[in-house]
Amino acid sequence: MNYIVFDLEWNQSPDGKKCTNKKIPFEIIEIGAVKLNEEREVTDVFHRIIRPQVYTWIHDSIRDVIHVDYKDLRDGISFPQAAREFLEWCGTDYAFCTWGNQDLTELQRNLKYYDMICLLPGPVYYYDVQKLFSWFHEHKKLRRGLEYAVDTMQIEKGQRFHRAREDAEYTAEIFRRMDRDTVMPYFSVDVFQNPRKRKEELHISYPFYDKYVSREFADKEKIMKDREVASTRCPLCHFPAKRKIRWFVNNSKSYESISLCQNHGYVKGKIRIRKTDEGAYYAVKTLKNVDEEKAEEIRNKRDSLRKKRALKLSEEKLGK
Repeated sequence: MNYIVFDLEWNQSPDGKKCTNKKIPFEIIEIGAVKLNEEREVTDVFHRIIRPQVYTWIHDSIRDVIHVDYKDLRDGISFPQAAREFLEWCGTDYAFCTWGNQDLTELQRNLKYYDMICLLPGPVYYYDVQKLFSWFHEHKKLRRGLEYAVDTMQIEKGQRFHRAREDAEYTAEIFRRMDRDTVMPYFSVDVFQNPRKRKEELHISYPFYDKYVSREFADKEKIMKDREVASTRCPLCHFPAKRKIRWFVNNSKSYESISLCQNHGYVKGKIRIRKTDEGAYYAVKTLKNVDEEKAEEIRNKRDSLRKKRALKLSEEKLGK
C-alpha cells in the first residue's frame, strides 16, 4: 500500500460571499502530492496547476498568501483533467494523508461540482497529519500550522510554504518521522459523502474511543430519538453502559452525556448533528472513557446550563 500525501491551494470569490457559488465556495487551482511506499519512502511526486473556471480572478487574500496571480494560471489545465490525472497517479491501493481536515472535503466538493464524485467513492479514510502531530508530539488538541510543526521537528526549511507541492513535501516529511505503531491506528474518516442508509452507518473502534456516523434523517428532531444514535456503549468492552447523565445540549450546540460501565467506569458521549448539502441531517457520535473528575465536570456543566435556561425563561415571562 502507498501513502498519498497531498495538498491543495484554492481560490474563492474575489467579490465576497454575495457572489460565492454555494456549490463550489473554494475552487482548486493547484494540486501537489508525494507518494510514499509502505516503508514511507518517497517514490514519486505529483504537481498540477489548474486554470480556474468559476472564479476567474484571484482573491486578494489568496494572492497575498500563495503569491499566484491569474496570469500564472492561464497556462494551467482544467480541473477535470487534473483530477483524473491525480487519481490515476494515486493507483488502486493507497491511503490519503493531509495537513488538516479540509483538503479532502474540498477535493470531493470540486469533484461533485464537475459530476466526477464517482471517481472517489466515500466516506474516505485518511490520516490527518496535523491532528496526529498535535496528539502525539504536543499532547494537545490545539491544531498547529505547518511551519510550526516543521520548526518543532527541526526539518530543514529549504522551500517556500503555501504552495501545494512544497506543503505536501513538508507534510510527508513530518509523517515519515512519526512512530508507525503509534499513529497508524488513528486514521480519520471524511464524511462529505455521508452514509445514506442504516446498512452504510459507520462503527469505528480506536484504541481509546469509538466513533459512530449515522445514516441520513430528513427531520433533525428525529435524530436523538433514534435508538442507535442515543445508545452508549463502553469503548473498551463494547457492552451497553448505563446512562447517568442524559443527553443534553451544550454551549456549542452538540449533545453530551455520561454513562457508567460496570467494568471500566465512566463513558463520556458527544454527538454532533451535521447537515448535508442536500438539506438532510446525520449524527457523528464519539464515546470515550473518562475519570470521575471529568464526569463531575460534565454534570456541573449540565446543571449550570439548566440554571441559565431557567433564569432566561423566568426573565422572558416577567418581560411579558
